[in-house]
Amino acid sequence: VQLQASGGGLVQAGDSLALSCIFSGRSFDNYTLGWFRQTPGKEREFQAHINWNGAVTSYTGSIKGRFTISRDNAKDTMYLQMSNLKPEDSAVYYCAAENRDPAELRIKKGEPRYWGQGTQVTVSS
Repeated sequence: VQLQASGGGLVQAGDSLALSCIFSGRSFDNYTLGWFRQTPGKEREFQAHINWNGAVTSYTGSIKGRFTISRDNAKDTMYLQMSNLKPEDSAVYYCAAENRDPAELRIKKGEPRYWGQGTQVTVSS
């Protein structure tokens, strides 16, 4: 399995940005997916998850209401739509995939089977 994250960049506070994560190598709809972020000197932190068909999602409190996770199983792609961005959202964002039960728990614990490379998001004030 390979995960390719993209879409990061430099934006201003209040702007929106959309990240994508393209999945390859296995059947995409067998996997629960997640987004994480990491800032220098800190551990990678769970941000959001989505189940295999998009019917179940969850978010951490800091992004809830501003970020939306989604997936398109026809395109083998997951998305993170970020709005009303704040400087504290600046981080390297990573996507992850898990197909072993309990997949949602493994994602939320930061122990997914597969990681993508990161994409940098920088929000200026």
